[in-house]
Amino acid sequence: MILLLFDIDGTLTDPRKRIDPEMLQHLQSWKSVPGVTLGIVGGSDRIKAQEQLGEKEMTDLFEYAFSENGLVFYHKGVLRHEYSLTHFISPSTLNRFINYVLLYLCTLELPVKTGTFIEYRKSMLNISPVGRNCSQEQRDDFEIYDQEHRIRETMIMNLKEEFPESEMPVEYGIGGQISFDVFPRGLNKTFCLEHLPLDEFDTVYFFGDKTEKGGNDYEIYHDPRVQGRRVTSWQDTVSQVQGLLRPDS
Repeated sequence: MILLLFDIDGTLTDPRKRIDPEMLQHLQSWKSVPGVTLGIVGGSDRIKAQEQLGEKEMTDLFEYAFSENGLVFYHKGVLRHEYSLTHFISPSTLNRFINYVLLYLCTLELPVKTGTFIEYRKSMLNISPVGRNCSQEQRDDFEIYDQEHRIRETMIMNLKEEFPESEMPVEYGIGGQISFDVFPRGLNKTFCLEHLPLDEFDTVYFFGDKTEKGGNDYEIYHDPRVQGRRVTSWQDTVSQVQGLLRPDS
């Protein structure tokens, strides 16, 4: 028995895009292989995952579906647990943190800004310097600009200095093209492993694209409980899984 556990953005789909029909066909094929179980673990909330993968497809294809790094967990389409950010960090500390982020963004010079710079999810904050309201073209442009000027990395370093771990026990994870996540310390994507029946599987394979240090797949990719596979696109995911399931093909 094996579990194929997938990140979403950059692994099953192009960033923030709807899943390609070809990828869906492959997932359906892999699910039908005896001894293979499928799961997903994403940083975004469940609604965004459903927008990308399809609501019915999420339930039909993935026995284990983790959103927000596993802090929201559905098993076979049934909600098993859901944690709130304020369970880990006080509202007053969060308010001060959010106020500081907004002030920082006010002074940040970028080629373009749109709207929705902070998204308050159930169990994490998602911060986007360019704003989540940006168009796909603006999203692509910011990704290139960020690679050159390290906007997100610099902002995270500043936040760590302003809010030491003793006051704000959080981790930061860069994911996708335009944003980074802020979540309670220790509750990165490895959190989902605590809620998987690992003893039922001979191997858990994790596929993700942001596996470099600072990326939101880094910790789970290096976790000894899984065999991590770095991918560069959904097409690469297909190639690697096909090679895993059909090594002689």
